[in-house]
Amino acid sequence: MNRITTTFNHLAQQRRRALVGYLTAGDPAFDASLAILLGAVKAGLDVLELGVPFSDPTADGPVIQDASARALKGGMTVARVLELARRVRAANATVPIVLFSYYNPMLHFGLERLAQEADAAGVDGLLLVDLPPEEAGELRAPLTGHDLPLIRLIAPTTSPERMAQIARNAGGFLYLITRTGVTGAGTLDRERIRQLAVSLKHSTPLPVCLGFGISTADDVRQLAALADGVVVGSALVNCIRENLGAPATMIARLATVAADLVAGTRR
Repeated sequence: MNRITTTFNHLAQQRRRALVGYLTAGDPAFDASLAILLGAVKAGLDVLELGVPFSDPTADGPVIQDASARALKGGMTVARVLELARRVRAANATVPIVLFSYYNPMLHFGLERLAQEADAAGVDGLLLVDLPPEEAGELRAPLTGHDLPLIRLIAPTTSPERMAQIARNAGGFLYLITRTGVTGAGTLDRERIRQLAVSLKHSTPLPVCLGFGISTADDVRQLAALADGVVVGSALVNCIRENLGAPATMIARLATVAADLVAGTRR
């Protein structure tokens, strides 16, 4: 069974919600990134969302845009992202790893190669933010025979009919965007999010995770009960940006923030 499914089943049995943590691969450099990823997983992330740095991250706010720029400047490529994933998997056999990317770098890398090497590296799913279901056939074919579900995004403006259509072609979990705009801190309408989550849960048996604008432990505590998990990215990445000159402090701060966010999903 795919690690994503196993993890969500286990959490459901314990009446817990998942913390999905996003970090940009290779930020601020390869070795530092590996230490950061392992520290975040050790702090309790239920799912690791590993961002593939891209020069035009249109869905991301300034914190993650800066992280992508740092990683690219340090020489990160898709191949090196997969090497990071392989090393995380060697250190941790159970945490699900989801590649978060845009379609352009995946297509340039080669879709057949991506499917084979991601599977071999221990990746458990793909989330491509700019690839709608209607255009995904070119990727689905190489994924056949590999346990790499395509995780889909659902916008807050999506109709119930469209939700159901997207859900039919999804796997792993569904990522419900909690507000319009890009990633990062922002205003959240809890009642509107609840309504969207309820509507989406009627369309699919897949777990539903909430993301965008969730940046504090209090946000996590308020929203975790509305779905099966929450996604936090910018709050974690910001620990790197604020401590670039102090690697030990950076890793310690990120572990503290991650543990606090994890605690919010357990209450």
